[in-house]
Amino acid sequence: MSQIARIILRLLGWNIYYRVPLNETPKAVIIMAPHTSNLDFVIGRLGFYLHGIRPKILIKKEAFKHVLGFLLRWMGGIPVDRGHSQNTVKKITTEFNNNKSFYLLITPEGTRRRVEKWKKGFYFIALTAKVPIFLGFLDYRKKEGGIGMMLHPSGDFEADLKIIQDFYRDKQARHPSKFNLSPDVA
Repeated sequence: MSQIARIILRLLGWNIYYRVPLNETPKAVIIMAPHTSNLDFVIGRLGFYLHGIRPKILIKKEAFKHVLGFLLRWMGGIPVDRGHSQNTVKKITTEFNNNKSFYLLITPEGTRRRVEKWKKGFYFIALTAKVPIFLGFLDYRKKEGGIGMMLHPSGDFEADLKIIQDFYRDKQARHPSKFNLSPDVA
């Protein structure tokens, strides 16, 4: 898959790189932003294939119907019922504790539409599981993406959120009007 991903990304003009020590950090929460298009998933997935990473991905449970559900599970999808609290932080923390290597991919926006509040579950999962947060991105202006930074959650959510927002400040979404760079958090 790595070679196929390399060819497709090259044909599309994308450069994917990682500036974090993946070989030294086998567990992390990876947040990806901006997330404004279905194409984000395709390019991001190719980027992970390119570097041999198979993250688990939290996806709304409604997407797991019929054949698409099978495909999403095969690609690492974990269904999440966004309408009911299922103690997701505890469940995912257990997964981190029970695996030697575990990457969890989350889009803090939670949807491709413009949102006024980012979800903050990613932060509490990382804090509870005692793993770093990798700041993943796709920048459509430069046609580059990857993981550009690693953040160890300090416990001061507001201070850490400012670092995260500053990182994404120069990243352009496929649909810029849908990316809210200064969101409140839910």
